[in-house]
Amino acid sequence: MAARSNVPATIPALGGEQSLNRYLAEIKKFPILQPEQEYMLAKRFQEHGDTEAAAQLVTSHLRLVAKIAMGYRGYGLPVSELISEGNIGLMQGVKKFEPDRGFRLATYAMWWIRASIQEYILRSWSLVKMGTTAAQKKLFFNLRKLKGQMQAIEEGDLSPEQVTKIATRLGVPEEEVVNMNRRLAAPDSSLNSPVKAEGDMEWQDWLVDESPNQEARLADSQELGQRKHMLAQALKTLTDRERHIIVERRLVDEPKTLEDLSAKYGISRERVRQIEVRAFDKLQKAMKNMVVDAANESSRKAVEHAAAR
Repeated sequence: MAARSNVPATIPALGGEQSLNRYLAEIKKFPILQPEQEYMLAKRFQEHGDTEAAAQLVTSHLRLVAKIAMGYRGYGLPVSELISEGNIGLMQGVKKFEPDRGFRLATYAMWWIRASIQEYILRSWSLVKMGTTAAQKKLFFNLRKLKGQMQAIEEGDLSPEQVTKIATRLGVPEEEVVNMNRRLAAPDSSLNSPVKAEGDMEWQDWLVDESPNQEARLADSQELGQRKHMLAQALKTLTDRERHIIVERRLVDEPKTLEDLSAKYGISRERVRQIEVRAFDKLQKAMKNMVVDAANESSRKAVEHAAAR
């Protein structure tokens, strides 16, 4: 069981199918936070232990948990339990989130949510008996997708060529591919068949488009552009030497060594390291100030807009 977080949040109760439907409707009522709101709430929780701020961070991301959990429906476990485990991961993510690193909570928490759900699935399938190495976990969660890509969706064993291809792709022994395929084998059901004998809900009602929608892609693009702009502005606060050292040490695909830079500037490696640390601290401070200024400006505009109405 994933470790329970002490981050409180007013999360609707989960239970049976009707309860799940109510839950999915209820979590849509929680507002999605703007970047500056998210940053300030995260800072309040990080610096002051503000549990109300943490609760807002959690509830604003419950829809993300539900979306991710829906992607694991094919493992035969109740969706409500997958969501509950994902919520635990979300709370852990909120607890460990560092807003000054410059990325959104959703990007960071996604790893915690998936990890919590996957650990629950592995426990439920009793894969401990088969081993739970990183490679085996990768096989467990990717076998269905690879079979779909190879159009090997019929029941029964895979062909030797398919086994070899999957084993090579995932870096596992062929025997493990065969064993895992047999373990996961189950009869196909029509997507139009009912989830329960008594009820109108069909399996296809649970299908979710996993690709990001246009709004999400636009938001990600805008966020990336904002981060790049902030970094460019923050770099201007450094001296030429500081800027060159921080770029060569942390912002290129093949970083220079301390020895390379010490030779270029005729100083010791320790002195280069000190300049790098100082430059990084100045960058962080400059970017933090820009985020705070942006949040203040957004709040000012919101007040002016409200007053004008």
